[in-house]
Amino acid sequence: MKGIKMQRMFATFLACALALSLAACATSSSSTPTGGASAGDSDTSSPVVITYMVTGDVPTNKTTTDVLPAINQILGEKLNAELQVKWIEWTDYLSHYNLELASQDGNIDLVGTATDWLDAWPNVQKSAFMVLTEELLQTYAPQTWAQVPADHWDLCKYEGKIYLIPEDNYAQWTNHGFMIRGDWAKEAGLADGVHSWADLGTYFQYIKDTYPDVIPWDAKPDASIVTQLSSGWLTSHTTGINIEGLRSELFFGESKDNPYTLSRYFIEGDELINFANNGKVWADMGYWKEDVLNNTSIDTREEMHEGLSGADQHHSQTFYNGESLRMENEYQPGSDLRFFWFGEEMGNLVSLNITHGAMAIAAKSKNPERALQVYDLLRNDQELYRLFNYGIEGQQYVLDSAGKVYTRPEGFVEDTDGAGFNYWWGRNDNLELLGPLTDVAKRDALYEVYDKVAIPYQYGQIVFNLDPISAELDNLTNIYNTYMPRIVFGKVYDPVAYVAEFREQLKAAGYEKCLSEIESQLAAVYK
Repeated sequence: MKGIKMQRMFATFLACALALSLAACATSSSSTPTGGASAGDSDTSSPVVITYMVTGDVPTNKTTTDVLPAINQILGEKLNAELQVKWIEWTDYLSHYNLELASQDGNIDLVGTATDWLDAWPNVQKSAFMVLTEELLQTYAPQTWAQVPADHWDLCKYEGKIYLIPEDNYAQWTNHGFMIRGDWAKEAGLADGVHSWADLGTYFQYIKDTYPDVIPWDAKPDASIVTQLSSGWLTSHTTGINIEGLRSELFFGESKDNPYTLSRYFIEGDELINFANNGKVWADMGYWKEDVLNNTSIDTREEMHEGLSGADQHHSQTFYNGESLRMENEYQPGSDLRFFWFGEEMGNLVSLNITHGAMAIAAKSKNPERALQVYDLLRNDQELYRLFNYGIEGQQYVLDSAGKVYTRPEGFVEDTDGAGFNYWWGRNDNLELLGPLTDVAKRDALYEVYDKVAIPYQYGQIVFNLDPISAELDNLTNIYNTYMPRIVFGKVYDPVAYVAEFREQLKAAGYEKCLSEIESQLAAVYK
């Protein structure tokens, strides 16, 4: 989850200018915000507007009408600042996101970003973000600076300079898999649920045989789903581990014991053929619709809610932070939703990179110091944190007597009464509340398993230079997007021949050159 046209020298110039302004502030400032994070010597005598750019559709609920004014009242008192939100809507979001960064003219300050799905490193390389010096962070985001360990700051550096603030104090699992119905799995003879792709086939076949009005999985052929299934089979049947930042899902480390040598899964061996054969069998058995590649208008999750589809593919948090209890309490009582995670057969699981969510300061921000102060409060001040993440107490949520678990007020409707700012860049477990849709038992059971097998992300210190292989990567991505949907959903006459053709296309497009270049860059960093 790439292009921005700005001069590399801009960040250096801005950092120098900022250093001069800090020196000036140190001698002339006399105003200090009240409460919250310390503002150092910042002059807050002049009001400023801080614009926060975030991915998400413009809210139709109480986010901007009720909650944002409450936030701004506090920010005004503490920092003489007002927060505005610039929404990058989900339709073609990445193109719009990158365009906003490329054309910034001081109109944005705080930028929610990510190294794995929001092009953080390509944008750093194209000078879209400001250098965050240690002095800047210590002065204007002191609580965050103290909270983030030194080795985590190292993972936010490019060419020795910090550009990102990581969301590193929040436990989350966004590894993908299938949500399936435990009641139907038991009926199918899978007393403990689905724990392998073979089990999943047994489950789908039982639904096909037993519930003629139900599609085992009414799959939607989105590019993200194709990618998840392709990498899901790979991690479930090999030791391969994913590498971020390569613009393609064609490159994996060989194993956790040999992460800096790349797997040759896509161009040799039998496992990709096995995947293609499995897809063909499942397609022929009718586990999804015959016209699956054109099945773009359905909502698989809603069909699971209605009992018309037996599965939904998404990640762990979707399962235990909503869907498990939603299915049980609202849609299909007794369904006992379960989760089969990709990589389970091999115990092959990588912890989420701490820059899966991160905050950056836009390179042309007119008020970077105040922007950092706002971020420091949003991340660490309990009152603002709760407003930003949960809304207004009594209106969006009601706390229990211990002040740790919240429920919704009577008559609450999320679409009209809810609030949220898609704050995926600085959540803080020290301030988190337990929500009404968190299935604690199933979450903790997954955590227990994950904690035993997961390894840290192996590639956090490298920022790839893709310029030498940019043309090849574009061609390889096009080939992947052409061939992989048919492999995933079994829409091929001869899987063996089709995989052979796919592999020849990859080789002709420069796959071996890309392998060599990526391994060379890995070796330079991880000597």
